[in-house]
Amino acid sequence: MELRWDDRVAVVTGAGRNLGRAYALLLAARGARVVVNDLGVAINDTDGAGPAPETNPAGTVVDEIVANGGAAVASTDSVATPAGGAAIVQTALDAFGRLDVVINNAGVVRQAPFADYGPTFVEDELTSQIGGHFNVTRAAWPHLVSAGYGRVLNLSSGAGLWGVPGMTGYAAAKLGVVGFTRALALEGAEHHIAVNVVAPCAKTRPGGFGPIPASAALHDWLSLDQVAPVAAWLVHEDCTVSGECFSVGGGYIGRVSVAVNDGWRGRPLTPESVRDHWATVMADGPWTPLPAGRGDLDRMLDGFQP
Repeated sequence: MELRWDDRVAVVTGAGRNLGRAYALLLAARGARVVVNDLGVAINDTDGAGPAPETNPAGTVVDEIVANGGAAVASTDSVATPAGGAAIVQTALDAFGRLDVVINNAGVVRQAPFADYGPTFVEDELTSQIGGHFNVTRAAWPHLVSAGYGRVLNLSSGAGLWGVPGMTGYAAAKLGVVGFTRALALEGAEHHIAVNVVAPCAKTRPGGFGPIPASAALHDWLSLDQVAPVAAWLVHEDCTVSGECFSVGGGYIGRVSVAVNDGWRGRPLTPESVRDHWATVMADGPWTPLPAGRGDLDRMLDGFQP
């Protein structure tokens, strides 16, 4: 049976181009009414400089959806301010009378060696990435709680999960999105609101991929279409997982878990005992996934008598 989003209303931020556009188009093609949000700024991963598009791409995506028989409206508000987040949500309520799905995709990227990573770079990333997720979701949350249903999908990155040189601010923001997701999922459970996070890998910029040179085959392999279906599934009513993180790209989907090894336990600790057992601390497993296993807290409190 084909999955559908009929009668559902979705907000997709940063939906004028690239992955956000792919999410919006797929949901609209399957029946969702979509708020296509995009600020319409230049895409520049170094310093953010450059000419903005002559026409905000949000309108172009809306036109494409409508031309294909779907329903969509544009929002050009910024996710980086509380007022902007509220305006984006209000656009959904004004146009469609409800809100069911939020995909927090918008955010800027800045790259530079750490010595050159100035305060402006960090501020741009934190206000758009972490701040944007907070601003839009905070505005949407009362409506989802009132309805007793919601699906929120946040966007992280491999840069946050594994680290990438020259992207310290971006990596910090993107791993912060994972923590935001985990906590929000716990709060949303009693309201039937599922909150998950995806770290997508897709070719949205010119050039190669690490040591792999640019080619048409590379862009096809890491295409947007190999990510969007996962995002769509995670915001469908049949998908009830929550608080999870997934690495997605090239047709691959992997569940990402925080895990703790058996480690070493000794009381009282001294610098010397830590040194002498450091190899055990650094052992490569066995691993206990968190938070389900609570392996670290169980080990910390082993033998404790209140």
